[in-house]
Amino acid sequence: MGFRLVTLNLNGIRSAAAKGFVQWAGEAGADCMGVQEVRAQHADVHGLYDRVGKLRGHFHFAQKKGYAGVGVYSRKTPSDVICGFDGSEFDTEGRWVEARFDTLSPRRGFNRFSVISCYFPSGSSGEDRQAAKYRFLASLYPHLMKLRAEREFILVGDVNIAHHPIDLKNWRSNQKNSGFLPEERAWLTQLFGEAGLVDVFRQLNPHPEQYTWWSNRGNAWANNVGWRLDYHLATPAIAARAKAASERIFLDQRFSDHAPLTIDYRFTL
Repeated sequence: MGFRLVTLNLNGIRSAAAKGFVQWAGEAGADCMGVQEVRAQHADVHGLYDRVGKLRGHFHFAQKKGYAGVGVYSRKTPSDVICGFDGSEFDTEGRWVEARFDTLSPRRGFNRFSVISCYFPSGSSGEDRQAAKYRFLASLYPHLMKLRAEREFILVGDVNIAHHPIDLKNWRSNQKNSGFLPEERAWLTQLFGEAGLVDVFRQLNPHPEQYTWWSNRGNAWANNVGWRLDYHLATPAIAARAKAASERIFLDQRFSDHAPLTIDYRFTL
C-alpha cells in the first residue's frame, strides 16, 4: 500500500484524450494525478474528462478560452478544494488548484495534507510574459512559505524552469533563454534552500538525461534533446516518504509534448 502521484502537462486535454490519455490515466494505478495546461472550460470537460478510471477531477479553468488551466484527479474525495492562490492576475489564468485531505487519522503521522497542481507561466514568447513569470514567482514564494508552516504538501506541475545543467540537454546554449535564466534558477535554489522544499525526483534519481519535455521542433524527441520541467515539490516530511526507485517518466506512449512523471510515497490517504 502507498500513495501514487502522477503529474502531466496535457497540452490540451482534448488533444491528449485523442491520443489515449483517458484510458492510460484510468489504468495507471494513481491515487492522485495533477494535470496542467488543460486548455478547456467546464463545458468541455464535464461528462467527458472529469473522471478517469476511479479518479474524479477537480479543476481551475482559465477565464480565457483555450488557455492554461489545471486539475487534480483524486481517488479519495478531498476535504476541500482551493482554486487560485494570489487573488488577482494569475488566478484568472487558472494556474493553481489545491486538493486538501485533512483528517485526524494517525496512520500517516500527519493530519493536514495537500496535493497541488500548478502551472508556472512560460516566458519564452517575449519580454512581457517573462516579466509576468517573474511576478508569478515573486507572488508564489511567500504563499508556499506560509503553506509550509501550516501543512504538509506535494506541489506537482510544469514549473517551466530547469534547475541545473543536468536538467536539460543543451544547457550551454540555453543560458540566456527563458526556462534556464539565472534568476529563475536562483528562485528554485532558494525554494530548496531557505524554504526547505524538496525536489523529490532529483532526490531519488541523480542521473543525467532524465527529461519530461521535448520541443516539437526538429528531432528533439527522437534525439532525446529535452528539458526536465515537471516536478514533485514536497515538504521534507513527505519527501522522506518517497519510495526509492519508484520515480518513472513514462515514455512508451505520447499524449503531449510532456511525459507523465510518477512517484510512489509510503503513506495512504
